[in-house]
Amino acid sequence: MSPQEIKSRSNQLFAALSLEPDGKKLGEFSKGMKRKTAIARSLIHNPSFLVYDEATSGLDPMTSRFIADYLRRLRQEKKTIVISAHNLYQVEAICDKVMILRRGKMVAFGTMKELRDQFGTLTYTIFFSISDPAALIGHSKTYRQEEGLFVCEAEDIRELNECTGIITETGGKVEKIESRYPSLEEMLLKIGK
Repeated sequence: MSPQEIKSRSNQLFAALSLEPDGKKLGEFSKGMKRKTAIARSLIHNPSFLVYDEATSGLDPMTSRFIADYLRRLRQEKKTIVISAHNLYQVEAICDKVMILRRGKMVAFGTMKELRDQFGTLTYTIFFSISDPAALIGHSKTYRQEEGLFVCEAEDIRELNECTGIITETGGKVEKIESRYPSLEEMLLKIGK
């Protein structure tokens, strides 16, 4: 690249990454600024394929979120990005496909939907009110109290029906039902067994 191209591209990347060096030397930068500088350096030649190892590790939450959002923007620019990370929440939020390795061998690969279909199941949380909680004693399901309501967990539709049946039979009222798929971390624990 010519010196003019380098200068122009550097200015674009500094602006995109909110980098304001203000004449500081790299050693004087915060950890977050150093991480942003490393990302800018990796993009100077506008590559189509990038590999990042723990791109947000050890950063404050704001800088970590900024970098994750920036990586999503790069993905929208049709760049292929390989991320090695232990922050599974960010992997889930950023990546189109996920590969899980155990002892150097691939044990799972796919989109989050494909991984959920293979390793996760939809679970249900039933929130309910009941005037006489003692009526629940002796039933096969366990209940807990949370934020003024009682809660029952169900692993599948059969258990969901069982819980709601017991609730109505004992004079309770279902207030809401939430469903959710397991997180990548929960699936990883299940795969690791």
